[in-house]
Amino acid sequence: MNVQTELPSRPRAWWRFAAHCLLAIVGFGLAAIGIVAATDPYGLRAAPGRPPGPLMDSNQRFLYPQIVRGGAYDSAVIGTSTARLLDPVDLDRALGGRFANLAMNAATPFEQRAMARLFLAHARPRTLLLALDSTWCEADADMRLFTPRPFPAWLYEEGAWFGPLRQVNWQSLVTGGGVLLHRLGRLPERIRADGYAVFTPPESHYDATRAAQHIRGGTAIGEADPPPSDRSVSGPMPALTWLDELLGQAPAETTKLVAFMPVHVRVQGAAGTARGEREAQCKARVAEIGRARGATVVDFRIPSPVTTRDENYWDALHYRLPIAPRIVAGLSAARTKASDDPDGLYRLLAR
Repeated sequence: MNVQTELPSRPRAWWRFAAHCLLAIVGFGLAAIGIVAATDPYGLRAAPGRPPGPLMDSNQRFLYPQIVRGGAYDSAVIGTSTARLLDPVDLDRALGGRFANLAMNAATPFEQRAMARLFLAHARPRTLLLALDSTWCEADADMRLFTPRPFPAWLYEEGAWFGPLRQVNWQSLVTGGGVLLHRLGRLPERIRADGYAVFTPPESHYDATRAAQHIRGGTAIGEADPPPSDRSVSGPMPALTWLDELLGQAPAETTKLVAFMPVHVRVQGAAGTARGEREAQCKARVAEIGRARGATVVDFRIPSPVTTRDENYWDALHYRLPIAPRIVAGLSAARTKASDDPDGLYRLLAR
């Protein structure tokens, strides 16, 4: 009798177990959606007068669109890690306006273009600073659009109805948790509200011997851009078409600055080499575009008192923190003077 009475109850027990599991999954899902909606980790609700929350994700590609949409900044730096140490506070003093640093580690020209277009769509910029590396000169820039880092194209689109749904995932939940902990005073923001962060090691940790090894090997520390590869002199430079378009889209009253950033001389294209000739051709084309679009074009990517000294660099691409204010000062001087820097820090290619 006991066996016969227990058999019919087993299906009911399994149905109850399955129902409880389903309810738990639904409950967890609703809780996750609620946390993401409440914390808004990628600032989908950001708008003028409604600033975004703290920047807590480790991937700048997800964070920076909300800075743009918040509308608090009328000037911006767009580039790669070679421009990340340019402090917006210094740029504000030197160039005027309210700067955001929107430079992203290893950003391709295509990704930089997406960021610049978003900024131009949400502001009438006072100053637009485009910080260039050799990737803008590459023949396959229109083929190598992304890096292994995820790029959320939906965050760069306007009015995408599925944006809130795309935001609900494990990464957003973790980032939303970070936002919540920051609001509770338990966790500092990862990146300053204007996009600035010192990504290089503390200056007190500088090791000249190790830095020289990185420089001689042409390697870069941490999450960095790969050193430029040798390319033939001939061949298209498709990213320069994008550069021309961006400068053309900027309002007439915008101060347009284009700057080749100061990597160590070891990874610059040397005179007499194919890479050196291609870099020279690229700079000449950028200067031509700059003149046509009313932009100031500054070349820090030259042998100079900064780029020829190992002690100014952590690796082949990344200068030390005290060098950044010198670059800002150079940009300010280049904007107001019609000549190369007398100390050899930069060359003025167009004004």
